[in-house]
Amino acid sequence: MAPVNGSMITDSPGGGIHLPFFIERPFMTMEEKQVIRQAGLKVTLPRMKILEILEKSPLKHMTAEDVYKELLARDEEIGLATVYRVLTQFEGAGLVARHHFEGGQAVFELDRGEHHDHIVCLDCGRVEEFVDRTIEGCQEKIAAKRGFVIKDHSLILYGECQNPDCPNRPRE
Repeated sequence: MAPVNGSMITDSPGGGIHLPFFIERPFMTMEEKQVIRQAGLKVTLPRMKILEILEKSPLKHMTAEDVYKELLARDEEIGLATVYRVLTQFEGAGLVARHHFEGGQAVFELDRGEHHDHIVCLDCGRVEEFVDRTIEGCQEKIAAKRGFVIKDHSLILYGECQNPDCPNRPRE
């Protein structure tokens, strides 16, 4: 294959073409369209654009306003109400998970089917994901001791990040 922007385009295992994440694509792959169809939704331009933003953003947790601002930056004419509606449809179809962290705004992340927990900075709002087998094991033991089998759970830790350049940290 030929280099594009200093990177190689390669064949993907599914027989398609894999483009590096930083190359803007004017189209959506059949695989991405299938994700929307398999969720029971009709493939529409707003759904495709919003799914693409969620997949490519370096932010794993985005508000509807974050998605809308990215659409505006791309000169897409998709309104904020449509963004909210599509994200709600994606949530109902199991494509995204909605979280309500401290601060009140709902954030959305792609539901990739892999469990993880969150830690949220109370000053700057930064969200980090983590998996800790010790914590998971303790939760299983606690549930079993009380006669439960865990089917799902959510663990959110709140703290203050130690980033000295935190833009929202109160100044002394």
